[in-house]
Amino acid sequence: MRVLVVEDDEEMANAVASGLRRMRMAVDVAFDGTDGLERALTNDYDVIVLDRDLPGTHGDEVCGTLVSAETRGRILMLTAASSTDDLVDGLGLGADDYLPKPFDFPVLVARITALARRAHPVVPPVLRHGDLVVDTARRKASRGDRPLDLTPKEFGVLELLLASKGRAVSAEELLERVWDETADPFTHAVKVTISRLRAKLGDPPIIETVARRGYRI
Repeated sequence: MRVLVVEDDEEMANAVASGLRRMRMAVDVAFDGTDGLERALTNDYDVIVLDRDLPGTHGDEVCGTLVSAETRGRILMLTAASSTDDLVDGLGLGADDYLPKPFDFPVLVARITALARRAHPVVPPVLRHGDLVVDTARRKASRGDRPLDLTPKEFGVLELLLASKGRAVSAEELLERVWDETADPFTHAVKVTISRLRAKLGDPPIIETVARRGYRI
């Protein structure tokens, strides 16, 4: 899951991003509306956590522009105001969900996870392939009776491959969807992560390399 956090309170934005990364999500951060809008239009995010009161380009304008552009990412709007009118205004702009500050971090994670499922409505919260089970809500995976100790990137790659239902996923798509914007497009990170993931999954092997197309389960 790839998430963009647009929040001008840098301490809060970094704390939220760190927490989401611990939940095995790839997270980019923007501290003003103009930068956030540019990133949201450039990259393919599953969820955009958008503060409403932003410097540069106001959060309302960012939301409206993203909705008009028909971006795939679901928008979770944050605001310090908690009145019914503010909630109605936020949803009226096209936001998919609305969360007043202050909020409990587990609630934020639950909202993001729910929105990500809506971005991919055909993907169930628990993915299965034979004896392999991936719980996308709890961010846990197991094969048979054996829990898998996966890094965030390994989990993200496994989740995307399973969700693709046998479709070959290119290294470029994996890099775009699982890594954040700091990833070097010429890196061997995908190949190395696939190798480590195969070792952790054990036998019989389930990740297949498809020549000139990528990887699939």
